[in-house]
Amino acid sequence: MDTLNSSPITFSGRALQLTSSAIREILKITERPEVISFAGGLPSPEGFPIPELRAAFDRVLATQGATALQYGRTEGYTPLREWVAQDLSRDGMTIDPEEVLIVSGSQQALDMLGKLFIDPGSRVLVEAPSYLGALQSFSLFEPQYQSVPTDAGGLIPEALDAELTQDARFIYVLPNFQNPTGLTLDLQRRQALVERCAALGLPIIEDDPYGELRYAGEPQPSLLELGRPVGATVIRLGTFSKVLAPGMRLGYVVAPRDVISKLVQIKQATDLHTATITQMAVYETVRNGFLRTHLPKVREIYQRQCGYMLDALQRHFPADARWTRPQGGMFIWVTLREGIDTGELLQRAIARNVAFVPGAPFYASAQAPTNRLRLSFVTVPEDRIRTGIQVLGELIGPGH
Repeated sequence: MDTLNSSPITFSGRALQLTSSAIREILKITERPEVISFAGGLPSPEGFPIPELRAAFDRVLATQGATALQYGRTEGYTPLREWVAQDLSRDGMTIDPEEVLIVSGSQQALDMLGKLFIDPGSRVLVEAPSYLGALQSFSLFEPQYQSVPTDAGGLIPEALDAELTQDARFIYVLPNFQNPTGLTLDLQRRQALVERCAALGLPIIEDDPYGELRYAGEPQPSLLELGRPVGATVIRLGTFSKVLAPGMRLGYVVAPRDVISKLVQIKQATDLHTATITQMAVYETVRNGFLRTHLPKVREIYQRQCGYMLDALQRHFPADARWTRPQGGMFIWVTLREGIDTGELLQRAIARNVAFVPGAPFYASAQAPTNRLRLSFVTVPEDRIRTGIQVLGELIGPGH
């Protein structure tokens, strides 16, 4: 009798190299209600503007239903592209709507940029550590990663010498409240980075999903803004996931027109276009300045949650542990004493119904440190933050 598995299936070599996201695998465990999860970088549902989005979808369907339910341009809904261009045009920098491409979440942009730039063996520069989702996406195209050193201030621009950057296709950077560290590049490092990359002819992919979530310190200019006057090629990624809601899967790319033109061709072969109705509803939501009143409420939520976790870390973690104090975003990066393996610590923590993400998967290098971990504080109530951090502190044990 024939079965579905009666003949062998031959996957591509590329498919055989795929691995599951460490975070996604941990999230399967955290679906249990008793688990206190500091693992997933999920925006707070408290910040989802549900009434406003519902009203926007209703208005779009009532007044432009036929257009909203039809195929659209690959480049994206023109009014939304114009809104993004206007929103990013500041301090003398003008963005043309033709430099904007709407994508199905900035994760799709990472996949498309991998297709655009990476051949097998291409050199790609990333921070150490870097965003796991980007490493997972780029790895599909078999790059040769080069890790750029970082310190307590983030990426070190002076490390970008001719040897490290030779034949590199691009450098991938998260300048604001970096995932996983929560660190932000200061103005001096930003300027040094764009000037050095301009001199080297090295494109910068600036991924900024968290930039609007600043709740402390002074806002910094984007790498795109700093890069244009000095001739740096900066490709900027943005998203509506953190300022509205991630379930809509809506983001954008801002890049030189020749880059956008190629990305449009790649997107045509990928999904034709991002959902028209979602683009139109988001435009209807943001077009009259809604984010100016909405974002302060979201920032207040994130600042409060971050404070709860920082207080709990101070109270319950050993004295020799170190952690970042983010000025925005969703993550705290913890460095424990040498000899602690946070992968092993995770297994003991899960046995006590607490989850986090070990640090090693965030490194492109196989020689990743094992004593680091990422904590996400946004979606966990105060009492569970304190309980979960206390449990982790007990498992780590007293410092030396």
